[in-house]
Amino acid sequence: MQQQNRDLQWYAKELGLTHLASQMADVMKIADHQGWSLEQTIQTLLEGEYERRLAGRQKARIKTAGFSQIKYLEQLDRNELPEGIKHLLPRLETLDFIHEHRNIVLYGNPGTGKTHVATALAIKACMEGMHVLFTSVPHLITQIKECKSAKTLHQLEGRFKKYDLVVCDEFGYVSCDKEAGELLFNHLSLRADTKSTIITTNLAFDRWGEIIKDKVLVTALVDRLTHNAFLVNMNGVSYRLKETKIFNEQNR
Repeated sequence: MQQQNRDLQWYAKELGLTHLASQMADVMKIADHQGWSLEQTIQTLLEGEYERRLAGRQKARIKTAGFSQIKYLEQLDRNELPEGIKHLLPRLETLDFIHEHRNIVLYGNPGTGKTHVATALAIKACMEGMHVLFTSVPHLITQIKECKSAKTLHQLEGRFKKYDLVVCDEFGYVSCDKEAGELLFNHLSLRADTKSTIITTNLAFDRWGEIIKDKVLVTALVDRLTHNAFLVNMNGVSYRLKETKIFNEQNR
């Protein structure tokens, strides 16, 4: 039995199943003790290998997405969420909006959970095998400009329109000149009605003209992003403000 066990481990290692090989001795002992069939023993070994590889792929997709922070849906205090998202979140977390190629625009004052919700939905998408990109709008504009100058914009566009989900965070914190506004519009238009994008912004739509001065372009951008989209009012009391008040009260 020991010789057979060593032979199985050798074959597993040679086939690149190093983790399975390391687990084989323990699984074989349990199988012998529990009286498992050969099929059940093999299935247990393969399930362990599958789960390990699945976790590795999930971790890789999360890392590649470029999240600024790791936030999960389970970490949300749903009772503290603004009313606009509180009742809609159960529908959004099914991720059907991605399969339906619908956008989400989370708008409202700072500190109300917009980035947390967007990040958590995107991480769940990663966990379910989807390819995701997380970027801030200022960073995206800079990247587009750099690629345009380097004549690699076509390659960037090719990657951008293939993501199952893109999160564009922090629209409204930095003004765009005319060129930046046009580049952003053209870039986001690549995904219109074919893929899903989540936008977080501290500005209501009637204030987007403060960021992009071209009224025609603003109208076109709003129309393109909001078509068949979930528009979620995230106005509310800032989480950070609440935490600061609690901290100050505890330390008086």
